[in-house]
Amino acid sequence: MLQGYAVPDVRAAEDRVRAGLPDGELMQRAARGLAEVVAVRAEQEDARRVVVLAGPGDNGGDALWAASFLEGVEVVVVGIAARLHEAGLAAARAAGCTVLEVDPAADSLPPAVIDALAGAEVVVDGLLGIGGRPGLRGAMAVAVDAVPDAAYLVAVDLPSGADPAGQEPVGTAVFADETVTFGPAKPVHLLPATEAAVGRLTVVDIGVEMDVPPAVERLDHADVAGLWPVPGPRDHKYTRGVLGVVAGSDDYPGAAVLATTAAVCAGAGMVRYVGPQRPTDLVLRSCPEVVPGPGRMQAAVVGPGVEPVACPHPDCADHQADVVRELLDSDLPLVVDAGALEILAGRVKAGARRSAPTLLTPHAGELARLLTFLDRGTSREVVEAAPLRSARRVAELTGCTVLLKGSTTLVVDPDPGVPARSQADAPPWLATAGAGDVLAGIAGTLLAAGLAPRDAGSLAALVHGLAADRANPGGPVRALAVAAAVPGVVAHLLRR
Repeated sequence: MLQGYAVPDVRAAEDRVRAGLPDGELMQRAARGLAEVVAVRAEQEDARRVVVLAGPGDNGGDALWAASFLEGVEVVVVGIAARLHEAGLAAARAAGCTVLEVDPAADSLPPAVIDALAGAEVVVDGLLGIGGRPGLRGAMAVAVDAVPDAAYLVAVDLPSGADPAGQEPVGTAVFADETVTFGPAKPVHLLPATEAAVGRLTVVDIGVEMDVPPAVERLDHADVAGLWPVPGPRDHKYTRGVLGVVAGSDDYPGAAVLATTAAVCAGAGMVRYVGPQRPTDLVLRSCPEVVPGPGRMQAAVVGPGVEPVACPHPDCADHQADVVRELLDSDLPLVVDAGALEILAGRVKAGARRSAPTLLTPHAGELARLLTFLDRGTSREVVEAAPLRSARRVAELTGCTVLLKGSTTLVVDPDPGVPARSQADAPPWLATAGAGDVLAGIAGTLLAAGLAPRDAGSLAALVHGLAADRANPGGPVRALAVAAAVPGVVAHLLRR
């Protein structure tokens, strides 16, 4: 599991390690690790020139020392600071690096710096570290803008200009191809407001150990075998978990097919479908394993494709919204999605919060509507600008675990002391209709097998993303193909 720690906690841990080492040793460890990564990338890019952008403080010092360790390529250092790290600058000069210094307040670059950047195949961003404020200004912003699009850009510790806490959306900042961080990861590397600027994350161990809880966690592939419910020789369909699915309608029948197919493919012991005749027929045609009608369940998925009011069609004997209300009043673990979110919000507003395990799975627009109804008016844009803050507020108001869907998916517990989970395993092609219905079916299967909402949500998000990639690597993917790819992905992860 990858864990990201709050910046003050990281600083305290580094200070403890630094106190027991010779002066400068911790920086040397970081710089050598950084230089090793840059050297590999330079070789892969067939680079003849590496440009190192160095700012003030320890981040600039890491970059300067790393520049002094690089061999076999021309190394140009562009220092943008009132004062560069003294020992690092001396080491870079002694190693034969060309050093060009720029006034940090300047609004343009000297011709020599422009020429150096134009000919660089690899650029190292060592401008600002975890002590920096969000946003780049002056010559730093101009220099970053002058980096060629074709250059491979390596950020030191974090992309300069990105919020170290991962809360503020990225403005004028470095968007790196790769970020090399030292010791523990930080929230900036894992949270949706900033992760797009990080690129590939490489963690270099410099001997810093943490003794406090993380601020954010991410499941990796190796975690799946320890969490995924694997049946034993004495298990049967009921012990493996029976999942009810209340999804789809005459207007949106596909949601029922996608959610039930995903549940079947994720390994539910049994899937029961409750819904109108048209989606029932489609579900049984797609998955004859599904049992129609209510009955014994260990958990349920409610809401995909469901209208939050009674169905207007006269042939709907069982109104989906009424079934959702009954299940919300029960003690059954639930995944609450789409149309059921509005029903749940109304009950919370009336003082009826659920005590049973509950996972809400909104996208940003649905989360904005929940916040508007339960708290104060907001918009999708506000949620997308502050996703963690918004998800935590809804978790607090509802008492439910919230899975906020997005390119980086967040899973947030109602207990603010529990670290948030973030998953970014899916290709951009997964942004397609029906993908959320598939995710709900996977999460429901895990909930029915006994997993807590936090584990069910983050594990489902991981597998969902990998299944999208397997369904059609590098190209368009349909939601039904994602569901079909789930068994192979799970089997592969369990073999690890």
